[in-house]
Amino acid sequence: MHVKKSFFVILLSLLTGVSLLGQHKKPNVLIILTDDQGYHDVSYYNTKDLNTPNIDKLREDGMRLDYFYANSPVCAPTRASLMSGRYPDFVGVPGLIRSHPENSWGYLDPRTILLPSSLKKLNYHTAHIGKWNLGLESPNLPNEKGFDYFHGWLEDMMDDYWTHLRHGKNFMRLNTNKIEPVGHATDLFTQWSVDYIHQQAKSKDPFFLYLAYNAPHFPVQPPKEWLDKVLLKNPGISEKRAKLVAFIEHLDDGIGKVIDALKQSGQYENTIIVFTSDNGGHLPDLANNGGLRDGKQSMYEGGLRVPTVISWPIKIPKGSNSNAVNLSMDIFPTIMELVGGKMDHRIEGRSFAKTLLNKSDDSIERPIYFTRREGGILYGGKAYHALRLGQWKLLQNSPFQPYEFYDLKNDPLEKNNLVNTNPEMVKKLNTILMTYIQQGGSTPWQKPVNR
Repeated sequence: MHVKKSFFVILLSLLTGVSLLGQHKKPNVLIILTDDQGYHDVSYYNTKDLNTPNIDKLREDGMRLDYFYANSPVCAPTRASLMSGRYPDFVGVPGLIRSHPENSWGYLDPRTILLPSSLKKLNYHTAHIGKWNLGLESPNLPNEKGFDYFHGWLEDMMDDYWTHLRHGKNFMRLNTNKIEPVGHATDLFTQWSVDYIHQQAKSKDPFFLYLAYNAPHFPVQPPKEWLDKVLLKNPGISEKRAKLVAFIEHLDDGIGKVIDALKQSGQYENTIIVFTSDNGGHLPDLANNGGLRDGKQSMYEGGLRVPTVISWPIKIPKGSNSNAVNLSMDIFPTIMELVGGKMDHRIEGRSFAKTLLNKSDDSIERPIYFTRREGGILYGGKAYHALRLGQWKLLQNSPFQPYEFYDLKNDPLEKNNLVNTNPEMVKKLNTILMTYIQQGGSTPWQKPVNR
């Protein structure tokens, strides 16, 4: 009888993908967020000078989303949207959160409910490894925003991937404790994630791991052996492009180790894995945005469209594609629907779970809104915006430039500005855009002073 029972337990595990080590029914959730990875800086788009076999394997095992947008052309606002399910300025993060107050353009509203808090209600163990960039002090530290475990970097960028400093200061933490780990930041985040996954395999509860790499954000610092390999296999490649390719291939290798940890611990089949980037590729580093116009910091498509794949082997059709238009803030409600949770507070994001599960999705067309606020001479502390509605897109690529208007269906590379030829549609989108700007403006985006 004992033998028969064991056989059926094993059979059930194979059919459902539920780990024998942790026999929970709800899927684990892994979000892998890279930093400044270009739309075509993945080899599943047939990029010839770069090889990302591990990201490609996720694509083979899941769905490729070809019209997935970051909520902003820079990192902190997109991270705020990813974690909150809301437009970034609605939660106080229209621009980058930095350690120098005079050049910081966001402060996460402490009342904001983040994804890990919602998943904790469903008995998930929650962890964040890697880059946070949503607050440097209480009450906006990761452990105060729903994460049981934090092992990573609080600030925006690192000045060096080996010394892990920013402006000469150390922002590496284990929960709230300052740490001084040795090694390349990509390797550290990978190993900490591998360790966490193996540890959680022993638990009966599911886990949520938010793995946010700093790479391939500048400074572009691949380990020497990875650069040597790229130079050897790509004769004639420019040194600058070679460095970025090596940096991304090293990153892909780390992602592969994390996926292997899931497989080795029997958790891969029942883990929802989201791979995406926080904004378009950085053109000064020779990122490949697939021919889209412009890159990071820009409201053109190259600054907003990002490589995105979502896999869940026991549910999402393998090798599938979607042209549905979605963006970072939609991941929160999508995850909640997939794991059987409910949204009990207001957000702007909407679930695309039906798309992932290959079911009919009757969602109506909606406007999607993008914002960024920045300082310095180029931006002057002001914000600039874009709005897409169906095939139409209205944008301002600087606070000091006039609006532009494009037909993305017939002009996907945004070459023909139609702002003076279709005034009625321009007026329609502008009216919608103004309502979003008003709502965002009603949310304080500076850290409260003496309140």
